[in-house]
Amino acid sequence: MRIKPKEFLNTPEEVHAAWIGFFEVLCPWPPRYSMPTTGSNPVEKEYHYYLFGRGMGVIAWLIIAKIIQTAFW
Repeated sequence: MRIKPKEFLNTPEEVHAAWIGFFEVLCPWPPRYSMPTTGSNPVEKEYHYYLFGRGMGVIAWLIIAKIIQTAFW
């Protein structure tokens, strides 16, 4: 299976799901969404983009930690 760049994050629902995933990782609370069950909201419909956003959030935390380590040690 090949990913077409023009179809990656090209709808508002996909972007919304990715942003929710990204910012949920940056907040120190447990995730609000789990594996989709009904498919009734945008995150459940675009769960793979939600997971992509969570992955980008983890990478952002690693970058933030490295910046702090560099600045203070």
